[in-house]
Amino acid sequence: MNPAIPEIAKQLARDLRRRETRAEKKLWNILCNRQFLGKKFLRQHPIIFDYESRKRFFIADSCCHENKLVIEIDGKSHDYQKDYDELRTYIINGLGFGMVRFRNEEIENDIGRALDELRRLLTKGVM
Repeated sequence: MNPAIPEIAKQLARDLRRRETRAEKKLWNILCNRQFLGKKFLRQHPIIFDYESRKRFFIADSCCHENKLVIEIDGKSHDYQKDYDELRTYIINGLGFGMVRFRNEEIENDIGRALDELRRLLTKGVM
């Protein structure tokens, strides 16, 4: 593995934590410190994998390793990168993780519905 990949991923994750969106911050305030269902979540967490014989990584907005669930919060930019998002979901699923996506507006305007969906996924083990 390129020894720089983990360090690059870690630095990017730190930068993303400093620049989180309102929706990311709102959700994180509920998920942090095992406040939600007693589950441990990591935010802006690097997921390193092999793809086309090279080490690559994604930064998950939030991740619960215990249930192998990645949470993505999509803003307007995702309207223009559907193919990339589909590939990302395919790879993350291939690594054994489930993925759930919410729009910024869903978190900001109706976080209760998003939390209900997370509760359903995490308690039924639908990964």
